[in-house]
Amino acid sequence: MTDSATTGILDAVTVPEGEGRPIPDAATREVIGHAPVHTVADLDRAIDAARAAQPAWNALGHTERSRLLHEIADDLEAHADELAELLSREQGKPLNGPNARFEVGACAAWTRSAADIALEPEVVFEDGPVRAEVHYDALGVVGAISPWNWPMMIAVWQIAPSLRMGNTVVSKPSEYTPLSVLALVEVFNRHLPPGVLTAISGDREVGAAIAAHPGFDKIMFTGSTATGRRIVESSANNLARLTLELGGNDAGIILPGTDVAAIAETLFWGIFINTGQTCASLKRLYVHDSLYDEVVDALAGLARQMPMGAGLSEDNVLGPLQNEKQFDVVTRLVDDARERGARIVTGGEPAPELGPLFYRATVVADIEDGAPLVDEEQFGPAIPVIRYSDVDDAVARANASEQGLGASVWSADPDAAVEVAKRLQAGTVWINNHGAINPFVPFGGVKASGYGQEFGAAGLKAVAAPKVISR
Repeated sequence: MTDSATTGILDAVTVPEGEGRPIPDAATREVIGHAPVHTVADLDRAIDAARAAQPAWNALGHTERSRLLHEIADDLEAHADELAELLSREQGKPLNGPNARFEVGACAAWTRSAADIALEPEVVFEDGPVRAEVHYDALGVVGAISPWNWPMMIAVWQIAPSLRMGNTVVSKPSEYTPLSVLALVEVFNRHLPPGVLTAISGDREVGAAIAAHPGFDKIMFTGSTATGRRIVESSANNLARLTLELGGNDAGIILPGTDVAAIAETLFWGIFINTGQTCASLKRLYVHDSLYDEVVDALAGLARQMPMGAGLSEDNVLGPLQNEKQFDVVTRLVDDARERGARIVTGGEPAPELGPLFYRATVVADIEDGAPLVDEEQFGPAIPVIRYSDVDDAVARANASEQGLGASVWSADPDAAVEVAKRLQAGTVWINNHGAINPFVPFGGVKASGYGQEFGAAGLKAVAAPKVISR
């Protein structure tokens, strides 16, 4: 069954029952549509079509491709309500707050930014008549593998800059959220020539085939570190360029003297955005002794009052875990913390009265490094709050993770915060914020959180082939 508001977009992307895989509503588990089950043979055909379409698409030039991207952004905005409601049902995030409507708006914003960012040839050497310039050409065909937590937005991060630079794209959504990305691609394809962008809704076999396929010139992947390592191995034979945005166990450090009341709500959303299911959300929080109890109480108070429930309710701002596997991860990590003697300040249990995959917003205190809830990426609505007394020790513990996607420093003293930020091993360090991203500011991880950058001019260069012209 489908809601009337989403029927139009669903009709364009779903297949009849019996011909596809049922996709449940994340909150109610009611089937909302059936996703096509594409195969490796379908992938081969999509790559062939992309390869054939790429020269003409590239020949259009930046001005025409940018004009089409602006048309697409306009169309995304025109269908924002339909897209947000489908996204809310399939992924689980509520319409309001930094959730479904926010995500669809971000799709339009990132599409426009990909169209508008200037990327002129760079003069890197000039001495009299001798001159060397770096130009950026299309790579060819891009394979884009996106995750289930921000399915539309992250797909756009991969698709829009690739198209702007003259590449064609084959996009594979997560098996958990295919309909949202199929709907997104449906809107894009109302403005693009055939073969320029194709979505392949397949299983893990199809994803593995993308990484190893000789028809791709570039692979973009957002997902787990373990899968990222497999993609690196699989791509060795064809030497496709890679952009990997992998897992993050982001640390935050609250310095002494911080005004807790002033930062509390921003801190809360840095942790619990998308019910904690965000690669670059704050996953472990180190708080100085002098502020520890105040921070724990502030977070717990906000966690208790934030409305949680089905996404289509206009009142809710926290939703369910998207799938059973992630629900089980969060449950295991919080139960382990309890068994270790950590203090469950609020939450710490499922909310079955809301639905089968809801887990209450959870604040865990009196816990140390070494507990799985601290050392592993929980990717859900549970935050461990760790006490520290020495800033150098807090920095060392924050850096002890193999991952380094994001981090944050919270302080009333901007200069002190910057000094600590310089010492943290992360691709982005925010001050008095966490997870705030900008389409014009490069974003990417270090260590086991991947490599390559997205957004801004750096993101355009990442989906292009640099060519030096010397004269």
